[in-house]
Amino acid sequence: MQTYRDLVVWQKSMELATAVYTLTACFPQEERFGLVSQMQRAAVSIPSNIAEGKLRGSANEWGHFLRIAFGSGGELETQVEIAKRLPKTSSLEYAHIDTLLNEVMRMLNVMISRPRASLVPKA
Repeated sequence: MQTYRDLVVWQKSMELATAVYTLTACFPQEERFGLVSQMQRAAVSIPSNIAEGKLRGSANEWGHFLRIAFGSGGELETQVEIAKRLPKTSSLEYAHIDTLLNEVMRMLNVMISRPRASLVPKA
């Protein structure tokens, strides 16, 4: 039986969340309760909602939680873009996060378009 831990999208989103924490550790202290907090919460929300939706079992709930994860990804994309535009954080390295976020969003988009298929265990 396939669990959420077996899903590549969950694995990639866990890697993304870790990368966000690593990156935001380099942000200035004054962003700790602002952008850092927002980015970390959005990043954590993605794998959390994938796991919760998978454990709920029904295709409708699975699709619902995939859409929530996708929405959190959109939030994170926006927050990363803001960080890139701020003078104190613009020089940080965003390439790894951009790559992971793009991969996760593409996978979620495919899974949202066919939530029942993504619930079927792989042989």
